[in-house]
This record gives sequence, structure tokens and C-alpha cells, in this order.
Amino acid sequence: MAAARVLRPGGCRRPLLLSSASFSSSSSSSAASGGGSAAERGEQPDSAGLGFRPPAHSHSDWIGPPDKHSNLRPIIFYVPPEESALERRLREARQEAQASNQRFWARHNRAFRQEKEEFIYSRLKAKGLEMRDESGQKATLNAEEMAEFYKDFLTKNFKKHLQYNRDWYKRNFRITFLMGQVALVRALRWLRRRKKSVEQ
Repeated sequence: MAAARVLRPGGCRRPLLLSSASFSSSSSSSAASGGGSAAERGEQPDSAGLGFRPPAHSHSDWIGPPDKHSNLRPIIFYVPPEESALERRLREARQEAQASNQRFWARHNRAFRQEKEEFIYSRLKAKGLEMRDESGQKATLNAEEMAEFYKDFLTKNFKKHLQYNRDWYKRNFRITFLMGQVALVRALRWLRRRKKSVEQ
């Protein structure tokens, strides 16, 4: 994924840290043109539920705060008014990859938290202890006991992670291939314009 950037006046792109709530990212699938409202820019329909919205003048992708379930930062992809069919395929491939990652890690983290609580509860119960001590603090297990849980959890989910990695590589190979095609088309377009301007 590209480094966080913001489009500055004059078209100069320079890395810029914004607030923790959101920061902009340069888009490999967007062109710096157009404007208008979020709906007119063709943003994802679910962007309103992410808790942040790019400014109307933005011509870049925007990355938001980490999702509370997946811990991944969701992206609202900028859609230029004159987006080509190839650029649309690239953007949609990136959106599909993001949605797949969000689903996987949200499910994974939910299962992890639930199984961790069940493990701690069962171990404390076996010792005749409660979930909270006399002072009301949540009881914990020692590092060796928790290491046993982590090892068992990773072993049990090994095949899921293996399949996830395979899918991840496939999706990213497709995205990289499409990015190469988009870059080639843009380079050829630039060369045609340059040749035309020289001839004139």
C-alpha cells in the first residue's frame, strides 16, 4: 500500500501526517480530476458508516481509524469522474481485497477473544479461583499458561491462516498485475500527448 500522502496546492504530493482519526493516501487507481459531494465522487456506499468522510475537494483515497473488530484501517476509495474500465477493475479488486481482509480478521479476533476468555475461566475454575480477585481486579494467568493457549490457538487455526495467505497472495498478484496495466496505459497516453504537442 502506498505511503500516506495528501494532495497539496499545485499538484505536489508530499507525505503529511494528519490526525489519528483519518489521513489521506495517494491512489494508484485515481486521477486528479473532478470534485463534488461524496456521492458525486462515487465513494463506497458504506463509507458513511465508517465514522469519517473525506472532504468534498479530495482527489485521493482516504484511510480511516482502525476498525474495532478487525483492527484494520478501512479505506474509502476515490472514484474519478473519468475512471476507465481498467482503472475501475483495479479499484474494485482493491475494494474486494479490503472487504475480504476485514471479514477474516474480524472473525479471527472475535474467536481469539472468546477462546481466550474461556481458557482463562477454565484454568481459574480448576484452581478454585474466581474471574475477579478480592479487590475487584480481573484475575490473570501467568505467562507460561497463556503461552500454552497461544500455541494451541495457532495450531488449531493453522489451516485457516494458510488458506488466508494463499488468497492474500492471489489477490495481491491480481492487484499488482492491474496496477502494471494501468501504469502502462497512462505512460502510453502521456507519450501520445507529448508526441502530439511536439508535432504541433
